[in-house]
Amino acid sequence: MSGNSFGKALVLTTFGESHGEAVGGILDGFPPNIPIPLDFIQSELDRRKPGGSSGISSRGETDRIEILSGIFEGRSTGAPIAFLVQNRDHRSEDYDELREIYRPSHADFTWQHKYGIRDHRGGGRASARETLARVAGGAFAKLLLNSAGIRVVASTDQIGPFLIVREPSDLAAGLPGVLTGTGVDQPDREFSSIEKPRSTYRSPETGIHTPVRYLRSDPVVQHYLEQMMAEGDSTGAVVFCSVTGVPAGLGEPVFDKLQADLAQAVMSINAARGFEYGSGFEAASMRGSEHNDPFTFKEGRIRTTTNRSGGIQGGISNGEEIFFRVAFKPIPSLKIPQQTVDKAGRSVILKGSGRHDVCVVPRVLPVVEAMTALVIADHLIRYEATKALMGE
Repeated sequence: MSGNSFGKALVLTTFGESHGEAVGGILDGFPPNIPIPLDFIQSELDRRKPGGSSGISSRGETDRIEILSGIFEGRSTGAPIAFLVQNRDHRSEDYDELREIYRPSHADFTWQHKYGIRDHRGGGRASARETLARVAGGAFAKLLLNSAGIRVVASTDQIGPFLIVREPSDLAAGLPGVLTGTGVDQPDREFSSIEKPRSTYRSPETGIHTPVRYLRSDPVVQHYLEQMMAEGDSTGAVVFCSVTGVPAGLGEPVFDKLQADLAQAVMSINAARGFEYGSGFEAASMRGSEHNDPFTFKEGRIRTTTNRSGGIQGGISNGEEIFFRVAFKPIPSLKIPQQTVDKAGRSVILKGSGRHDVCVVPRVLPVVEAMTALVIADHLIRYEATKALMGE
């Protein structure tokens, strides 16, 4: 089975299954002499791990990372960084009935059809538990980016029908993903991203589309999630991600465009359903005279007066904020009965069981940040290599 490695100059290879002995990875190409505070790596894994609060899987994993190689006396050595996390709380018996049954909207049928064998215990390698290796690899990438003054922050943009208001105060309040105590100046981010028209919520009763906007902490959003949990159902979400401090010049023309690699990275995350950067799909309804970003000279360098390009032009970063949105489907593991079939094609009713999230957020936020950080770090290494060849 291929497709377990990601990146070119900085390559992350992950391994392990949901109910196997461990999940881990090897990060190859990471530069030497980068300070590696292991407490930060662990804190990133803690953001993703299950069992944290209501509506999140109650699987009681500690997700303690073990570093096997590539780190010496608190710094990277340049050797491959190998790490793993033991699976401590897998209850494989919860999945016994799935040995012969295909769960709706899971990888069960396609995996069986392709390989002739599948691990039915929690989805095996197709489980979202694999993403903890991505978060670990992305945490190392974040440390590399932080040394270059680059920061990656993801936040919730939408939960179900509720559009979440982002405010500059979110960052000051300690939005997850902010590195602290590293000695790098990180001024409060200005939310300069284009404020495009928001999607609307279509009422199933009236058919009327009306905008619905709430703060993340608003009780109505929490009530909605609690309702989904009580009904044994789930809901989708949209995540917004911002990258600041990126120099102009990252990305490669043609097939390795920066936005193409970002799209591949986040669309490889479980349950991802859509990606747009900059003005995104709204660009289709705009005129060129409305959409173009005029150039100007500001703060000692050439900049754009607007940022509908999302910080990327011609597949290469232009020095402005890079931002994108990624949509996630509702989690398909439900606690309500679902119609499906078994391996023989016989109709069966699947009874809901197991321990599952109601919504991908907030646990997917560190995963989006990790994949983004890996892409930016990979292109940063390639960019610096190009500059070195040019004698700069």
